[in-house]
Amino acid sequence: MVDTSRGDAPAPPAEEARGCLFALSQPPLMIFLTVIGGLLLMAALHDLFVL
Repeated sequence: MVDTSRGDAPAPPAEEARGCLFALSQPPLMIFLTVIGGLLLMAALHDLFVL
């Protein structure tokens, strides 16, 4: 017979997985999203109020 066991199961990671809120707390991402949001807002206001 062939032994297909892989030994002991791997231990769970020591620290908790970081989710979406951690990613949104990063300054470069927030600056990027602010710039994109500002551009979208300016485009929307331009479409509404300019000929």
